[in-house]
Amino acid sequence: MATTTPRSALDRFFRVSERGSTVGREVRGGLVTFVTMAYIVVLNPLILGSYSAGDASAKRDVLGNILPVPEVAAVTALVAGVMTILFGLVANYPFAIATGLGINSLLAVTIAPQMSWPEAMGLVVIDGLIILVLVATGFRTAVFNAVPAALKSAIAVGIGLFICFIGLVDAGFVRRLPDAANTTVPVGLGIHGSIASWPTAVFVAGLLITGVLVAKRVRGAILIGVVANTVLAIVVEAIVHAGPSAGTNPKGWNLGYPALPDQVIGLPDLSLVGDFSFGAWTRLPAITVALLVFTLVLANFFDAMGTMTGLGKEGGLVDQNGQLPGVGKALFVEGLGAVAGGAGSASSNTVFVESASGIAEGARTGLANVVTGLLFLAAMFFTPLYQVVPVEAAAPALVVVGALMVGQVREIDFTDFSVALPAFLTIVVMPFTYSIANGIGAGFVSYVVIRLCTHRARGIHPLMWVVAIAFVAYFAVDPIRAALT
Repeated sequence: MATTTPRSALDRFFRVSERGSTVGREVRGGLVTFVTMAYIVVLNPLILGSYSAGDASAKRDVLGNILPVPEVAAVTALVAGVMTILFGLVANYPFAIATGLGINSLLAVTIAPQMSWPEAMGLVVIDGLIILVLVATGFRTAVFNAVPAALKSAIAVGIGLFICFIGLVDAGFVRRLPDAANTTVPVGLGIHGSIASWPTAVFVAGLLITGVLVAKRVRGAILIGVVANTVLAIVVEAIVHAGPSAGTNPKGWNLGYPALPDQVIGLPDLSLVGDFSFGAWTRLPAITVALLVFTLVLANFFDAMGTMTGLGKEGGLVDQNGQLPGVGKALFVEGLGAVAGGAGSASSNTVFVESASGIAEGARTGLANVVTGLLFLAAMFFTPLYQVVPVEAAAPALVVVGALMVGQVREIDFTDFSVALPAFLTIVVMPFTYSIANGIGAGFVSYVVIRLCTHRARGIHPLMWVVAIAFVAYFAVDPIRAALT
């Protein structure tokens, strides 16, 4: 990396020049990261919350209670803003934090129906406290450093495909087929095999615009692409009136609506902050609660590890041994995100793969995180305004960044099948199961088994054995729970 003389206290604190960046790049990168992940403030309330307890699709807990959508949106933005800023100040990496997808669905679909919402959030707090203990003892950092270089590269590639797939699905370019249960083809192109909606067409145009800008090495290419695509979306919507999707209009805009809002500013309702309890241990058998916590811990543990590995490699932030300097501090703050997410009723917060978009824009330090975090805090008050950016306008950035990250596949030796298969499984299982943790687990377990059966067990780090066994239990958690209860 280029090294220049720091020019300000801000530069010195965040080591901006030392990492070959500039304050302008950091601000731009932080803005791009926010734009590409701001959808979580809209999506998380739709996963966890409900508009009315009378709705047939309302997410009720065992007592029939719901989490109101506006309140969930407010705490989602609050926790994301505070934790992203804290991560930037303490760890000094441009890795933004927000509610992790997957765990919030697990809470809504599996955990909350067995207990109250405060008790479900209490399990998330316990999950975070356990992770903090694992960091404090050095175990989490040791596991992070024990992963073979080839698998770390595979994790980065898998994340690249994963965020690309997220972008394609969010934009409606790839869709689940209505009759997927009756066919061998679960997903398809657009609607009936064609790009039949204006929002998806806007996504395609935005992808080409952003791709050309990146290929021409235009400064701020990704941010320019998102802004240009948002303007295009507003113009298109003013002409064709596609309307919002709202779950019933497949040709509408998925998240965010490209039209000027009636209201720009509103006061957030933070009444859900602190609404958690540990009563699950008295409501359910201890073994059931313990297995639920185990599932949360393992998913949190490796989602964050995999994401930080991929982001660190993409940003050139790892050292000559492929390790992320100061990873212990980063893992500790990320673990604190789970505690804060549970305490704030926003679900567990973790490092977001969409941070790769800001890194692609040039972000290399925690200053970008401060920018992203401040924008999240502002989002609590300006939710109607930032919702003008539809997900179809931000999704091209995810696809472009995915293409950049896949380039790390060249660092994997595919001539050695004992490495090739675990790396391949790591790469493909992530997008196919919509889970970073699942991809890491498939790669770790297959790596240990193949190395063992080919008489190369001595080269396996002891912690890889521990993690592989833990993942076997993770993949079989439902049969284990059934057997124990």
